[in-house]
Amino acid sequence: MKKLANKEEEVMKLFWDKGPMFVREMVELYDEPKPHFNTISTIVRSLERKGFVGHKSYGPTYLYFPIVSQEEYSATTMKNIVSRYFKDSYVNVVSFFVKKEKVSIDELKALIEEAEKEE
Repeated sequence: MKKLANKEEEVMKLFWDKGPMFVREMVELYDEPKPHFNTISTIVRSLERKGFVGHKSYGPTYLYFPIVSQEEYSATTMKNIVSRYFKDSYVNVVSFFVKKEKVSIDELKALIEEAEKEE
């Protein structure tokens, strides 16, 4: 899966939060000053070329929808981070957070117990 640029990821978050949309609807979700319609349209077409979104035609306009879920993208992104910065070791990731972010053993135990219940 390809990595997304910041603006592409921002647009994908809109799809993940709101579902299928027309470009004009997306533009309306932005605060002032709103991006130009063509800017968002270009980003969406780039996402489509990369396989992240698809579209359905309604006359001269398109309704775009996400193909890649946020969970899929997050998992791939995390895997890349673990590979690149933590020697392919999730234990190294946990160790990093224990040392740098002061995550406690009790918090880790609670997370493990919760995950085991979900299985």
